[in-house]
Amino acid sequence: MTTISLKLPDRLLERLESTARARGTTKSSVVRECLEQSLEARPAGAKASCYDLASDLAGSLKGLPHDLSTNPKHMRGFGE
Repeated sequence: MTTISLKLPDRLLERLESTARARGTTKSSVVRECLEQSLEARPAGAKASCYDLASDLAGSLKGLPHDLSTNPKHMRGFGE
């Protein structure tokens, strides 16, 4: 294997260390796994979908109705 260096914000490093401890593995192993999943998720050269670009936002707002995107009553008056 080839060694690389990587600069991470403190918050991300803390999450990486915590995940590695919880799994009983190394930080390098967690980074390799995450890279493999990320790179395999979309074929090389494929453009990102709207969902790909905003997927981290899904479910990030608290206190909204669970059926917000499917129940027509929530759309009454929208755009008027």
